[in-house]
Amino acid sequence: MPEPTKKDETETQSAPPPPEQKTPQDGGTGKDKDEDDTSVSTPPADGMSKPAERKDSVWSIGEGAPEESGKRDDSQMSTLFIEKPQSGSVSVGGNITFIAKVEAKDLLRKPNVKWFKGKWMDLASKAGKHLQLKESFERHTKIHTFEMHIIKAKENYAGNYRCEVSYKDKFDSCSFDLEVTESSQAAQSIDIRSAFKRSGEGQEDAGELDFSGLLKRREIKQQEEEPEVDVWELLKNANPSEYEKIAFQYGITDLRGMLKRLKRMRREVKKSAAFAKGLDPAYQVDKGGKVRFMVELADPTVELKWYKNGQEIRPSAKYIFEHKGNQRILFINNCTMADDARYYVTAGDEKCSTELFVRDPPILVTKGLEDTSTYVGERVELSCEVSEENANVKWFRNGVELSDDPHSRYRIKVEGKKHTLIIEEAAKNDNATYSVMTTGGQSEAKLSVDLRPLKISLALEDQTVRLGQEIHLKCEISENVEGKWYKNGQLVEASDRVKLYHKGRIHRFVIASSAVDDEGEYMFVPDAYNINIPCKVHVVDPPKLHLDGLGENNTVTVVAGSKLRLEIPITGEPTPKVVWSRGDKGITDSGRIRAETYPDSSCLVIDAAEREDSGPFRITLKNEAGEDTALINIKVVDVPDPPQAPNVTEVGEDWCVMTWEPPANDGGSPILGYFIERKKKQSSRWMRLNFELIKETTFEPKKMIEGVAYEVRVFAVNAIGISKPSMPSKSFVPLAVTSPPTLLAVDGVTDTSVTMKWRPPDHIGAAGLDGYVVEYCFEGTDEWIVANPELTDKTKFTINGLPTGSKILVRVKAVNAAGESEPRYHPQPILVKEVIEPPKIRLPRHLKQTYTRRVGETVNLVIPFQGRPRAKVSWEKNGSPIDKNHINIRNTENDTIIFIRKAERCHSGEYDMKVEVENLVDKATIDIQIVDRPGPPEIVIIDDVWGENVNLSWKPPKDDGNAAITGYTIQKADKKSMEWFTVMEHYHRTSATINELIIGNEYYFRVFAENMCGLSEDATMTKESALIAKDGKVYKYPVYNDFDFTERPMFTQPLVNTFAVAGYNATLNCSVRGNPKPKITWLKNKVIIMNDPRYRMFSNQGVCTLEIRKPSPYDGGTYTCRAVNTLGEAEVECKLEVKVIYQGVINPGEPFFLAGNNQVYNKHTPLVTQ
Repeated sequence: MPEPTKKDETETQSAPPPPEQKTPQDGGTGKDKDEDDTSVSTPPADGMSKPAERKDSVWSIGEGAPEESGKRDDSQMSTLFIEKPQSGSVSVGGNITFIAKVEAKDLLRKPNVKWFKGKWMDLASKAGKHLQLKESFERHTKIHTFEMHIIKAKENYAGNYRCEVSYKDKFDSCSFDLEVTESSQAAQSIDIRSAFKRSGEGQEDAGELDFSGLLKRREIKQQEEEPEVDVWELLKNANPSEYEKIAFQYGITDLRGMLKRLKRMRREVKKSAAFAKGLDPAYQVDKGGKVRFMVELADPTVELKWYKNGQEIRPSAKYIFEHKGNQRILFINNCTMADDARYYVTAGDEKCSTELFVRDPPILVTKGLEDTSTYVGERVELSCEVSEENANVKWFRNGVELSDDPHSRYRIKVEGKKHTLIIEEAAKNDNATYSVMTTGGQSEAKLSVDLRPLKISLALEDQTVRLGQEIHLKCEISENVEGKWYKNGQLVEASDRVKLYHKGRIHRFVIASSAVDDEGEYMFVPDAYNINIPCKVHVVDPPKLHLDGLGENNTVTVVAGSKLRLEIPITGEPTPKVVWSRGDKGITDSGRIRAETYPDSSCLVIDAAEREDSGPFRITLKNEAGEDTALINIKVVDVPDPPQAPNVTEVGEDWCVMTWEPPANDGGSPILGYFIERKKKQSSRWMRLNFELIKETTFEPKKMIEGVAYEVRVFAVNAIGISKPSMPSKSFVPLAVTSPPTLLAVDGVTDTSVTMKWRPPDHIGAAGLDGYVVEYCFEGTDEWIVANPELTDKTKFTINGLPTGSKILVRVKAVNAAGESEPRYHPQPILVKEVIEPPKIRLPRHLKQTYTRRVGETVNLVIPFQGRPRAKVSWEKNGSPIDKNHINIRNTENDTIIFIRKAERCHSGEYDMKVEVENLVDKATIDIQIVDRPGPPEIVIIDDVWGENVNLSWKPPKDDGNAAITGYTIQKADKKSMEWFTVMEHYHRTSATINELIIGNEYYFRVFAENMCGLSEDATMTKESALIAKDGKVYKYPVYNDFDFTERPMFTQPLVNTFAVAGYNATLNCSVRGNPKPKITWLKNKVIIMNDPRYRMFSNQGVCTLEIRKPSPYDGGTYTCRAVNTLGEAEVECKLEVKVIYQGVINPGEPFFLAGNNQVYNKHTPLVTQ
């Protein structure tokens, strides 16, 4: 056995170096994250044999996964198993069950359990025929039971297994071994490398631990005998793409695990205080050999324990322990693939680990393949012999690996050391170089497949068949080879209609039901032979019309005006001749009505069908096989004719009743109903009145506007469409009679007449009111007599010529264009006899008191009275007749009116009204007062002055304005300013004391009189002034010189240069001061602006403004404002520029400016000329 080689940690750069291994204090085992990365990035190995025996068993140490437990601290470790699966042994073909139990007392839900073989193979994906995973829960004991059943075990099932259970932050793991022993009845062993095959789901071997799908196709290279090499060194120095080849060549069954362990061993080894000399990073031994592990302790008294995949190793015949001084040695005898694992030794809290790799001996090819020649269809066997029985052997064709798939045409047979590749029926494409390869050698041979000479035993025969009959072509050749059928040079494939049969040397072509397209030249061409067997097939068929798509009695309906294209499918072989006719006249292939013929159909075309086109059309088919004919009825339908103009038979307030007659022609289709439309007479917009068809020929339109003229029209509808509208009806106006007149009453009765009065109807309507009809009848009769033959538009009417003493009933009707309204009856009979009514003046309430008006206002008084018959009214003012030149009096039967257009104070007085009826009299008096503002008080006197007070008195005004004086208003004025200020208002007395006057000032006072019309126009002022002097001193007035306020003009705000837009007013502003007030003059370009209506000049409080109305470019220039007074003058000036905006000159709607000859424009700025 070669010495183990140490691995340099710098040789592999495919992943970062893993962290150092955990000490037993860290949980005894550890898992590195980088090792998981390697399991993903390392390519699968070619040719690994017996993978189940050591599939990553190195990763399972103790009772937990070392790599995963390294990620958890002590607080996260928890033992969940109450029963762990134990290692076991089973014979080949036998069954075995592993059981794990977890207590659920402290768990809220079912824990997560996984079964692994080695490190990375999850057995859940391999469940199937040979592997079953089950779980159950006992409610009474609250225990979860998990079982793994291995059925019909095989040798490659042996190896290390692991069960992991996790729940939230708790985790537990247990490793166990399965040993599969050989049985005398065991089936042929499976080659180690076949364990890498992944069998498909649903197949017979689904669920086997098989990974051959990971193998890569590769070219077979001749291997020479090589001396024993260290695989570690080989893998370390090899390209990663060569890993799989090396694995197959040297019998490495777990390449992925080896690469992980290789990467793990490259970590930096820390110096250990317990171990003077530790284990080498890795050891390699051949299967069946013996390996020796040795460590040297610094302290020989330290207790030492050896572990394999986390399980403590006990002394046995297989494991032998030796002590030599400080050296501790472990011997492993008769190494098997199950011993391929990770080992470590602990001394106190420190440990030292290594990897042991068990290598299978190479398989040699003892008898090679031989070149073979054969014919197509013969059975071919290529055999070789190898050095061991049931060895893993790979077969290749032209360098491509062959699989032993049940569906493959290649079958591989193994008999002990003999391996045979079998091809049941050799084909031409089987010509190739076939090779066999083992872990220790390979052999190749050439296979040559030739064709046998071909003879035609039975040739194809020409056939003539009727359409629909079977076409059966048959031929026989001397060789059992495939072939192809051709029709007219085109390959024919088998289908539901075309059946191709090949049995032995006989080939048949069958079409159960022949078609026209089946006619042609057929031939059969055997594969790989340059010959063909031809024949001809002729299909005949009598002509036939296919009228299945037509209606009853072969009737075709077409709408008038549309195009008819009636396509009739035809059949017949040879193609029949088609003739269309109408009556005795044939139809050609041109014109409005024409026939078009195609190989499989014939068309009757009618452009813009008319009603006259209705009738039978005949189509006739003829060919050499027979004749077929048919009649086709063409029915042209159209929309109906429009109905006649409707008649409006009745009109209401917002409705009418209309009738019409059905159209004379229904267009060949029954009338389904009618649509109604209306419009205002002055409008052109028609409005649909119904959206559901009306079956009857009468309709009542509603919701029309009263008083508006309308017209209506009708549309007829059939299945084809809507007719044109009928002619409009005569215009009509919806109108309604008014409501009855209101408040009918007797206004007067004489011996021969009765006067009635009433009020207009509450509702008149759009028809308006033409007048009234008054009717009467004598009591006891039903004959109503019209009192007014002509309508009266007044609401009062006198019925004359009545006999004295009779009683009549009266009614009144309102009449408009819609007719007479309902009558309004007087509730009681009326006696025709004049009754004397004593006079009585009904003086309005406001006239029972003094009636007051101001001078200049209008007086218009209406005084109603009663009295019968013919009351006489007279007026007096202050006992004298009224002057009718100044006062207008107008009398009626019921009231009298006194009217003064412009009242004067002379119109004031008492007016007496007297109403007389025969000897009866009634009187009333009205007091009219015309008032005006009072005059001023007669005189105002300063009675006394003391301190800050002045005592005033005055006499009332002589003229009180014909109204009582309501108060006085007193004002004061300082002698210096003579500005008046009100001191008192609405003061009622004729004397007053004025307080809080300013000492040293001298005051004048004036008084206004006030009545209901307001203050007097003038006031009476004191003739003398009142001086408010300081007590004890005589005030001496100082002498002041007058201040000189004169100042020459000076501008405090100058003019500013300005831009203006043509067409929009512009203003120029500045401010100036000076005393005397300066005279302002505006100049344009040094020329004075005078009498120009385009300019307006303002000056207010020293602010000077020049307004230019709608300036043009010619108004631009220099403007000057000049201020002049007696002390001097001052000027300011500015420049005004006027721009013109033109719309849409360059782009519509986009402005640009023009102000000269130079134009400047771009897409972002306006076009401006400077």
